[in-house]
Amino acid sequence: MKQGYPQSWDLDVFYEGGSGSAAFQEELKGMDEDITKLAAAMSEEASAGGSEIAAMTELMQSVIIRLRQSESFVSCLLAQDIKDSAANARGDRVKTLGAKLLGVLTRFDNMLRGLNDLEWSKLFENEKLAEVAFSLAERRELAKQKMAPELEALAGDLAVDGYHGWGDYYNVIVSRAKFTEIDKDGKKNILSAGQMHNRLSDGDREVRKAAFAEWEREWSEQADLCAETLNRISGFRLKLYDKRGWESVLQEPLQMNRMSEATLQAMWDAIQESKQVLVRYLERKAKLLGLEKLDWHDVEAPIGSATKIIPYDEAAAFIIEQFRSFSPELADFSEMAFREGWIEAEDRPGKRPGGFCTSFPKSGQTRIFMTYSGSASNISTLAHELGHAYHQHVMNDLPALSQEYAMNVAETASTFAELIVSDRAFKAAVEPEEKLGLLEDKIQRSVAFFMNIHARYLFETRFYARRREGLVPVEELNALMEEAQREAYCNMLGEVHPHFWASKLHFYLTDVPFYNFPYTFGYLFSAGIYAKALKEGPDFKNQYVALLRDTGRMTVEQLAEAHLGVNVEEKDFWQEAVALTAVDVEQFIQMTNE
Repeated sequence: MKQGYPQSWDLDVFYEGGSGSAAFQEELKGMDEDITKLAAAMSEEASAGGSEIAAMTELMQSVIIRLRQSESFVSCLLAQDIKDSAANARGDRVKTLGAKLLGVLTRFDNMLRGLNDLEWSKLFENEKLAEVAFSLAERRELAKQKMAPELEALAGDLAVDGYHGWGDYYNVIVSRAKFTEIDKDGKKNILSAGQMHNRLSDGDREVRKAAFAEWEREWSEQADLCAETLNRISGFRLKLYDKRGWESVLQEPLQMNRMSEATLQAMWDAIQESKQVLVRYLERKAKLLGLEKLDWHDVEAPIGSATKIIPYDEAAAFIIEQFRSFSPELADFSEMAFREGWIEAEDRPGKRPGGFCTSFPKSGQTRIFMTYSGSASNISTLAHELGHAYHQHVMNDLPALSQEYAMNVAETASTFAELIVSDRAFKAAVEPEEKLGLLEDKIQRSVAFFMNIHARYLFETRFYARRREGLVPVEELNALMEEAQREAYCNMLGEVHPHFWASKLHFYLTDVPFYNFPYTFGYLFSAGIYAKALKEGPDFKNQYVALLRDTGRMTVEQLAEAHLGVNVEEKDFWQEAVALTAVDVEQFIQMTNE
C-alpha cells in the first residue's frame, strides 16, 4: 500500500528538540554577538564610505536572515501547540533580539540619511550595494520621517514588553478559549479554535448554526480581555505615530506595502461601484438555502458537490496536477513540500485557528500551517499557502534585503496559485453539481475580498478614529463591527458576527498594521496577472517568476508598470479585474435558475 503524504510538519530539520533545542539557543547566541559587532562597527565608522557600508550591510543581511528563520521557528512551535510555554519564552528572546537589531538599524538608516547626494550616488559604485539599492534608498527616505535614532531605539526596546507583549497576550487568550460541540450521539467534545472554525462552514445548517452560537458565546466570554489587548496595541501605535508627526493611521501600512494612497482608494472605489453584482449572488444563495437573508454562518456554506469530504492525499494530487498545467516547476516544488513534511495539516486539538506560510530563509525552506478537514475551502487554503511558499522559493538566492517583499504582493502570489487551481478545476468538471460547487467556491473568494475584508478595513479605520478619544469598550467594539459588516455586505445579512474583532488574529498582529486591504490588493492584482497568463500561454511562467523576484525591489506601482504595463493609481485596472467576478456570478445565476 502506498504511503500517504505526512500531515505533520518536520521542524527538527531546522533546530532539533523543539522549544528546548540547544541548537536554537546557539543560533540566538550567535545572532546576539553579531548584532553587537554591527553596533560596534557603526560606532567606529562615523564617516563610513562605500566599502565600510558594504561590510555593515553584508553582516546586517546575515542577521536578518537568521532573525527571520528564528521568528518562523517560534511561530510554528506556538501554532502547533498554543500551550507551549517554553516556545513563548523563546519567542520573547527572539523579540528582544529583534528590538536590539532595530536599534542598530535605526542608527544605520540615520547614517544613510546623513550622506549628501554625491556621497549617496558614489555608494552604488560598489557592486554589493548596487544589488540592494532600492532597499537602502527606501530605508534612507523612511529615516527622514521618523524620530531621532535614540528615540526610535528606545521605542523599539519598550515595544518588546509593551506593544509586542500585548500582541503575544492574544495567543494566551486563544489558548484559554474552549469550544463545546455535541455530536450526533449526544456526546460532548471539546474543540480547539481551529477545529471549531472549520464547523462554521459545514454543509449542514444546524451544525453551522450551533457552531456559530458556541463561537459567539466563547468569544463574548473572552471579550473583556480582547478589548483590553486591542486598546493597548492601538494606543501604543497611535502614540508612536504622534511622536513621529504622522497624522494618518494609514501611513505605516501604506509604506510597508509600498503602495500609494491613490492606489488604495482607486481599488476600493472600483469595488464599491461593483458590489451590486455580489448582492445578486447573496440573494440567490439565500433563496437556494430557503432563507429570507443569509446569516453570517451561511455566507460560506457550500453549494453543490463541494459538500463532499476530500481526503488529504487526493487534495494534494489535485493541486499538483493543476499547478503542472501552468508550470512544471511550481508543481515539482509543491510535490516536494507535501512529500518532505513542509505542511502541518492534521485535524487535532491544541492548534491555533487559521492558516499561514512562513519562510526559513537560512535553510531555503518554508512551512505551511492549517487544519485540514477535507472541504473545498481547505483545498483553496492549501493552494493559497503553496503560492506563498513558491514565491519565497524563487527568491531564495537574492540578497536578504531584496527578499523583503510586502504583504500585498505576497498575497498576489498566493491568490494567483488559488486561481490556477479553481479555474482549471472548474473547466475540467463534468457533473453539473461539481461545476456549481467549484464556481461557488470561486465566487466566495470575491465575497471574502470585496466584503469581508472591506468590513475589517471599515472597522479598523473607525476604531482608530474612536481610539484617539480614549479606550473603546466591548459594547462599542461590537457596534462598530456590526456597522462595518452591514455596510460592507450592503445590508444583505440577517445575523452578523459582532465579536469578529475578538476572534480574528489579524487585528492583534503588531508587526503588520491593517492586516486587511493587502489581501484584496493581492486578489485583484493576481486576477490581472492571471488574465495576462491566459493570453500569453505557456511562456508566461518565466515572466511570472521575474515578476515575483522583483516584488522586494519595486513599489507596487513600479511593479505593475514594469510587468503588466498598467497604472494602478487609476480605476481602470481595478474595474477590469473586478468585472471578472460579474462573469462568474452571471454563470452562477444561470446554473441555479431551476
